[in-house]
Amino acid sequence: MQNVLLFIDKVSSWVGQLFSWLIVGLTFLISWEVFSRYVLNHPNPWSFELMIMMYGSAFMMAGAYTLPKNGHVRGDVLYGFFPPRLQAFLDLILYFVFFIPGVIALVWAGYTYAAESLAINEHSTLTANGPPLYPFKMVIPISGILLLVQGCVEIVRCVICLQQGEWPARVKDVEEVDVDKLKAMVHVSDQDIVEADKFVTNNAGSQR
Repeated sequence: MQNVLLFIDKVSSWVGQLFSWLIVGLTFLISWEVFSRYVLNHPNPWSFELMIMMYGSAFMMAGAYTLPKNGHVRGDVLYGFFPPRLQAFLDLILYFVFFIPGVIALVWAGYTYAAESLAINEHSTLTANGPPLYPFKMVIPISGILLLVQGCVEIVRCVICLQQGEWPARVKDVEEVDVDKLKAMVHVSDQDIVEADKFVTNNAGSQR
């Protein structure tokens, strides 16, 4: 079971990392459009719409990637102090009451939305040569399906935590910088920081 959970984690991570390259492409597109507009005096009317689609695709496809990393926004002021079993119990309720119905609705509505767009070969009407919209709209149900699968994995993890009293292992990935871990890595204590601060302050005062 654990191998299955970790495999789905890896798939979600791989998809999220793959679509994260859209940010690099978006950066180059914005840079080119600025150059084209202000240096070549030849703006591209479709570029702004394409930028929105690229960013939206990266944002949507990162949902399943972010879920197992506990990266989605939530009010965890008290949650972090709860024991694992209580955390799992609360998560389990919220998954069934809000998450699963909401994501199923997203997949259903997104599929209808994308199918209609594909059927009429929909293009943007904001500009004369607007880009096609159906590839972007297809991202909605696809991202919803990935999010739903990852949500089922998290539900299984909640059940395992309720049984064992601790959270099962997750796939390791990039984490935000933890100040305490950073101090431990460079072998710096709080006292060292205080003494360094006093040293800098005293030297600055003497130079004046």
